[in-house]
Amino acid sequence: MYRYETHLHTFPVSRCGKAGVRETVEFYKRLGYDGIFITNHFLDGNLNMDRSRPYEEKIEFYYSDFEEAAAVGRQLGMKVFDGVEISYKGTDFLIYGLDKKWYLDHPEIMDMIKSEELNFLRSTGALVVQAHPFREARYIDHIRLFPRNIEGAEVINAERTDFENDMAALYAKSYGLLVTAGSDNHFANRIKRLAGMDSQTPINCVQDFIDAVRAGSMTLFCVDNPEYVPPAE
Repeated sequence: MYRYETHLHTFPVSRCGKAGVRETVEFYKRLGYDGIFITNHFLDGNLNMDRSRPYEEKIEFYYSDFEEAAAVGRQLGMKVFDGVEISYKGTDFLIYGLDKKWYLDHPEIMDMIKSEELNFLRSTGALVVQAHPFREARYIDHIRLFPRNIEGAEVINAERTDFENDMAALYAKSYGLLVTAGSDNHFANRIKRLAGMDSQTPINCVQDFIDAVRAGSMTLFCVDNPEYVPPAE
């Protein structure tokens, strides 16, 4: 069995990230994971950079954590894949299958309304998954669902409540959506639970992952973190 983290944030690219790149990759390596996806907050979300900077400069910064993680992964024998988490007023979407060059070539996405952007991303072959669709938080005015503009829903998120995850699973079942699971880890080992996806065969590239999710051949999991260390006060 091969184990993968599908939803992960690192500092400094994600402003809310509390763990650096090497710390994060080493943590998953110790736990025996075969691969991780770096899905930091994109330019429309909690990116740790002045939004007035040129688009190309922001993309270069955005991909800096992934590129560092990939280098560390090569040193440690850990596969590291790139992903993106785009946002709309606290509603988030995980995007798999598009690379740095694609984003550099398509600055027009920043001017699209979110439903138009989601449809455009899907038209390129990307896998579009609504992350934690029933997340409740003080900074989210209301829950927004985009069932006609996405392909899948994250039905297990280690940082959300069981109720929120159960609602996400009901949402996915009702609309016939694909399902994923991920930790939404911002803290490396300082997170109580971990979630992700297991595969009977190795995932060697992002397209392998997309194909496996679409085929329904991966198993979702949520487990306690054996290395849990409470965050410092």
